[in-house]
Amino acid sequence: MPDDAPPPPPSDSGPKSTGLPSNIAAALACIPLIGGIVFFILEKQDPFVRFYSMQSIVFGLAWFLFNIVSAIVHAIFGAIPGIGGILVFFWAIIAAIVHIGFVVLWIIATVKAFTGVRWEIPYIGPMARKQAGEST
Repeated sequence: MPDDAPPPPPSDSGPKSTGLPSNIAAALACIPLIGGIVFFILEKQDPFVRFYSMQSIVFGLAWFLFNIVSAIVHAIFGAIPGIGGILVFFWAIIAAIVHIGFVVLWIIATVKAFTGVRWEIPYIGPMARKQAGEST
């Protein structure tokens, strides 16, 4: 086996509430917020899936919160006479970059889950682990 080969998916031994292999369920759970909620409710046995579910919930809430803050900032900047248009333009560029970052993190988490690797999104992963009831 080459050194750069991905590790095998988590063990499929033991009962699974969803009936899906752990890596497939965890990858589906990575769908921000909705996938996390669905799989956190459905999967009661598999800690790998429960971790990715909770991480997805926290990640989705962070993304949703960013959208709310972004809309508020956009409205405030747009109300400023004279320079409002310029501020809105620059804020739109910043928001687009942040959204690209969210999408990249989502893709990385999904690929890692699918390959059976437990990966914590920076700042969000430790919170998700704690909420899922796991110790370090």
